[in-house]
Amino acid sequence: MAHSGDAARYHRLQLFLGLAGVALTAGYLLLVLASGFSAQLTLIVSVITDTWWVQVAVVAAVVGLGQMLVGFPLRVVRGFWLPRRFGLLHQPFAGWLGDGAKAAALGGVLGLGGVLVVYGLLRVTPWWWLIAAAVFFLVGIALAALFPVLIVPLFYRLTRLADPALERRLLRLAERAGVAAIGVWVVDESRKSRTANAAVVGLGRTRRIILFDTLATGFAEDEVEAVLAHELGHHVHGDLRRGLIVQGALTLVTFWLADRLLRAGVAFWNLESAADPAGLPWLALVMMGLGAVQLPLANAFSRWIERQADDFALALTRDPGAFIGAMERLGALNLAERRPHRLKEILLYSHPALDRRIARARGDAA
Repeated sequence: MAHSGDAARYHRLQLFLGLAGVALTAGYLLLVLASGFSAQLTLIVSVITDTWWVQVAVVAAVVGLGQMLVGFPLRVVRGFWLPRRFGLLHQPFAGWLGDGAKAAALGGVLGLGGVLVVYGLLRVTPWWWLIAAAVFFLVGIALAALFPVLIVPLFYRLTRLADPALERRLLRLAERAGVAAIGVWVVDESRKSRTANAAVVGLGRTRRIILFDTLATGFAEDEVEAVLAHELGHHVHGDLRRGLIVQGALTLVTFWLADRLLRAGVAFWNLESAADPAGLPWLALVMMGLGAVQLPLANAFSRWIERQADDFALALTRDPGAFIGAMERLGALNLAERRPHRLKEILLYSHPALDRRIARARGDAA
């Protein structure tokens, strides 16, 4: 079992590597801009074709591929070597690389689509930021609906839970919560790592309960119930809907500010206009910076709904001991940082710190 010192070291190294990755990406994008590389690349592409979307796509692909290559060694250290070093990951490097390639392909397609939407709108209307925010909001809804059906199977195998008694118990719990589910499925997480979790996914007749096999086989049944009750709380409270609304509002503000910064960068970077593909690295830098600013706000909202889901789980199961036991076991398996510095928690944590969740459960038990 991992010690608290291991968790502290692991998270300290992850934070350092994460900040290094941000600095490396920002430095790369600034270099591409300041050196005139993106301007020269745009000029070359414009000689070959005058189709705007092809120009944008080529510049985005070249700049994006360069960023992937520059950041690849750091991603290997942070995403593969370090988790293996601390026992979180046991997936072979080839499997990890394959998953990374699939994730990069999906991200690349979505990212390119987003860039084309932004540059297409920049060309035709000063209200591009408002329309783009609406498009991104609708795409977010579609991705939330399609994620469990189309994306999860690309990375995991799902099978029906082999324990009928446990399935009946979990379905009864869902029924008590007012959530109708067609069954319980298991994700083969143990093939990749030791981490454990659960989820309630789908809508209507497709709604199902998903358990990591590490949870289904490694936890006591009342602990599995406690973890699922938390996830049911998210479903009952409509947290997917609430999250999309909050994210939509943050996206709207982000694009409004991005419009100002993009236009301010035209003269500074000698661009023809805000729609000049040569300014694409500037767009990436602007979105990175604004994303960093909004992160604490998004995390504050996330911690709030996570506390509500914890409270729902305790009220539904009326078994704080099982909840506390599940949290302790999850913390050990996932190498959680039990009580990070308060500022770190406020800025970076989407969930309340483990010790705070356990203390809250003990208070409910009193």
